[in-house]
Amino acid sequence: MADKQYTALIIDDHPLISEAYKSAFHKITKEDPSISFKIDVAHNCDTALDFIKQYADNDQAIDVVFLDISLPPSSDGKILSGEDLGLKINQLIPDSKIIVSTTFNDNYRVHSIFKNINPDGFLIKNDITPKELVTAIKALISGAPYYSKTVMKMLRNQVSNDMLLDDIDRKILYELSIGTKMKELPGIVLLSINAIEKRKRHLKHVFGVKNVDDRELIHSAKEKGFI
Repeated sequence: MADKQYTALIIDDHPLISEAYKSAFHKITKEDPSISFKIDVAHNCDTALDFIKQYADNDQAIDVVFLDISLPPSSDGKILSGEDLGLKINQLIPDSKIIVSTTFNDNYRVHSIFKNINPDGFLIKNDITPKELVTAIKALISGAPYYSKTVMKMLRNQVSNDMLLDDIDRKILYELSIGTKMKELPGIVLLSINAIEKRKRHLKHVFGVKNVDDRELIHSAKEKGFI
């Protein structure tokens, strides 16, 4: 029997990418048979949340979580993306080590994810190689953080705090993007119409949107990966 078995959860809606992560775990075991991994895979928010709750109910950490940010919302609309799953993991099983993986390479989006989730690892998918995946996993299980080269470059760049949106901002953007009417928003985000309008004005300022209607705001937010 292996000397040390780690738990791992892969959350990604692309099966080929999930297989690449699994291969990296298997390679580590092949190099050192004293290390093994119990791997669960979720291809959507609902399945991922089920796994997270199972671990939390058993008072067990997940040693390594590969978390894709660009996931479709959960069936009940409460989890909007992988970012919300990251918040759930931090809330329910805070000892888990999260590696965020995303195609977004926008300075503002990366800083926003760091502010909200504070992941132990961060990979831009275009940077990923099989060797780098192995290196990232080894770093996390040894207690060290791991950030890919593009992320390191972004972290060195100064970014305005104006661009760091909270979960209410993201919820407003998401609801607007699916056609929710302004008069319906107070019952969803639990803010007054005036407070929502104020946030919308701030969001338009942040995204440099001058148009009165919301279409340009939604388009800009999608481009930067906030929806």
